[in-house]
Amino acid sequence: MTDLLTWWPTRIFLLVNGLVAAAVFLRVAPDFLWRALYTTGRCLGPWQAGVMDPRVAAAGGAGEPAHGAYWYRQVWTDIGSATLSGVHAVRYALVHEWFGRITRNLFHGRRPSGPLGENGFTQTVMRCVGVGVGAGASLAAVFAGLLFAQAVALLVLFVAVVCAALALVAVAVRAVEGAGRLLRGVRMACPHPGCYRRIALPVHRCPTCGARHERLRPGRFGVLRRICVCGTALRTSLPGGRGELAAACPHCDQRLPRELGAVRTVHLPVVGGTSSGKTMLLAAMVAGLASWERRGMLGMACATRSDVDELAALNRQLDGDGWAHATTGRQPRALMLLVSKGRRRRLLYLYDPMGESLRDAGAVREQQYLAHADGVVLVVDALAEPGVRGRLGGDDGGRAVGARPSPEGPMATYERLAGEMQALTGRRGRTPVATVVTKRDVLDRLVSLPVPGPRTDAWLESVGLGNLVRGLGHTFGRTRYWAVSARAATGADALDGEQRRAAEPVLWLLGQTGLPVRKLLVDEVREPDGKVKA
Repeated sequence: MTDLLTWWPTRIFLLVNGLVAAAVFLRVAPDFLWRALYTTGRCLGPWQAGVMDPRVAAAGGAGEPAHGAYWYRQVWTDIGSATLSGVHAVRYALVHEWFGRITRNLFHGRRPSGPLGENGFTQTVMRCVGVGVGAGASLAAVFAGLLFAQAVALLVLFVAVVCAALALVAVAVRAVEGAGRLLRGVRMACPHPGCYRRIALPVHRCPTCGARHERLRPGRFGVLRRICVCGTALRTSLPGGRGELAAACPHCDQRLPRELGAVRTVHLPVVGGTSSGKTMLLAAMVAGLASWERRGMLGMACATRSDVDELAALNRQLDGDGWAHATTGRQPRALMLLVSKGRRRRLLYLYDPMGESLRDAGAVREQQYLAHADGVVLVVDALAEPGVRGRLGGDDGGRAVGARPSPEGPMATYERLAGEMQALTGRRGRTPVATVVTKRDVLDRLVSLPVPGPRTDAWLESVGLGNLVRGLGHTFGRTRYWAVSARAATGADALDGEQRRAAEPVLWLLGQTGLPVRKLLVDEVREPDGKVKA
């Protein structure tokens, strides 16, 4: 009888609390889950708009003045902090609301809202159901936590897939851009004296604050764009518009043309002795390109403002006394031109070194741009060769002196250039050479020598420079010859036909890189051995 009297109250106690716990569980579990999800969602974004958020990493990481891409790291910080906020929201509701207030009031014989029960029976009932209320709230918290953990796991999986996809897109964009440069033969190099170094990626400056972005490409700071520290959005790829930003060399910090990296760069040094007519020939070649541009057969423009100013200064000299001043500086800055034919474009680097820089092997080695040469314009001043001057008689000697011949003969220049190019590039045999005999206006008036005809190489052999012709044919891959009067192609009285003739050496060399300019050249003359002559 005693066991029966103690058993039934226990069963009733357990049954009542079980029912209470189930009711509390059904009522509270959805609320706990909602609190966790709602709080997590609210905390994924900024805690308060316009206020510094301690979770956000400071801009300028990894040496770049930019905010890190959200997907790279910040999203994981937000998910972690938001998940903890959701857990704390459920914990707070369980500990402070259900344990600290409701269950505590029930154990003290009070209603959940706080007032004391009306009588002893009511207070006893409240004390009894307090266990069920606490157990139901605990089970609800555990159940909501399990569902919340699954929701977070799904979120983490989704975000991981998205981040992996963005990382793959960044890698793909960089790979496509690199492959495009490789297929187009784009080799970036600095055009400025004392540098001439290869460039993997130029430094780009923010147009708003001028900050230097050394690695503006798809990556941890953004896939298609990045945000500078000043808040300006910068495009990270060439197709997206990166080329519109000001660029500088990462080695010497001097400005580069914006098209660098977007189009193939062609490096053409104009090599010749002092006073051989290199600078005037360069001006004549540019004038010839401009003549074709005026006819609508070619596109030509200066790549930078500095190139515009340099050409304007050179043309003022030629318009004045008809002579170009001697080139100064041991290392030249490249004159950069954008040349286009149809949809194909080339960024042309024309180097005009002073003749003294080629007088000895040590000085030639300083001309590091020769290592990038896609071709060479070899300037031949025939009147500088002692054997040629020895054949002059009568008034021809005075005419030769008036042409200001170079103190060094073309054979000496050629031999030094050939030796050093082999040392610098190792691909001398694949380098095309456009050989240009200058001062044709003077040569045409010499009675002691034959007049240069359509076969300039044959003329060189006839005046005693056959070794030069044979050496060029043996040493370099492809050669072609011209005789040009730079004085007739420059200055105020320039002849349009002579200008286009002067542009042919450059057009021929550009044609070797795939620019479709063959129709702008005179008909080629081929020998039985297949070598191209002019």
